[in-house]
Amino acid sequence: MTGIRIKICGMTRAGDVRAAVAAGADALGFVFAPRSKRVLEVALATELVANVPAFVSRVGLFMDQDAGTVAAIVDRVPLNLLQFHGAEDAGFCRQFGLPFIKAVSMTTENAVRAAEEAFPDASALLLDSHRTGEVGGTGMVFDWSEIPPVGLPLVLAGGLTPGNVRQAVQQVRPWAVDVSSGVESAPGIKSEKLMREFIQEARREY
Repeated sequence: MTGIRIKICGMTRAGDVRAAVAAGADALGFVFAPRSKRVLEVALATELVANVPAFVSRVGLFMDQDAGTVAAIVDRVPLNLLQFHGAEDAGFCRQFGLPFIKAVSMTTENAVRAAEEAFPDASALLLDSHRTGEVGGTGMVFDWSEIPPVGLPLVLAGGLTPGNVRQAVQQVRPWAVDVSSGVESAPGIKSEKLMREFIQEARREY
């Protein structure tokens, strides 16, 4: 078995949260970015997070929101980790007292090395196919061969599915993989079958 970590993002239903946990997900993502199709109200997010047991990480996704908004959500929703997809700088990301991940748009040349320099204290860089200023969850794959060697842990996202995640893990050897639309029947509606297959494929022996 591989040591890959698996995050399923864009959770919107309690049943999907429980199914993802049962399938073996290491982390679940809850989206607070208003432009996302999977955005949650704080009350619903709190209910969903209540279904997450110990040792499964609860990740909050934000994009270009003001510090007061992020702080208010962090105060009400018990998150373990923050994930920023916008133009936030390192000082902004670190001010909330929780570790953070910074998303990197792989549509920009030298984006990974620039992000590593700009966010040296990030817990990881999340590499996605979304264009700058977009949230992600596009279902599009970028060219994995463009990923340079870096010192920070890498989370691979962007168009991953049960059909390609094993290849992605073998080729990139990331710290973790992150999936949203690749295990959905509609935006925010997860498929128990696809989540289970995705996790099994990601962790299959080489």
